[in-house]
Amino acid sequence: MTILPPDPDRDALSVTLARLRNAREWTFDELAGRSGLARRTLIDLEHGRAAGTVTTWHALAHAFDVPIEHLLGPLCDNHTPPGSKGA
Repeated sequence: MTILPPDPDRDALSVTLARLRNAREWTFDELAGRSGLARRTLIDLEHGRAAGTVTTWHALAHAFDVPIEHLLGPLCDNHTPPGSKGA
């Protein structure tokens, strides 16, 4: 019997990206310049049309000067993250 993990909350990635960008009052163009990512990529990520790659989120973590866990951690917001002991 195969037990599959719960689906990641991909909407949380979009929300986290939007909150960080808006908190800094950065435009998509400014974030593109700081991250080296294409403006279209950033728009697609923030609007949930793309999930991005590890490299993409790594570039964003550096642009925002936050640990990558800050960006990817919300994937598990609706369930117990792997490696955690349930309460």
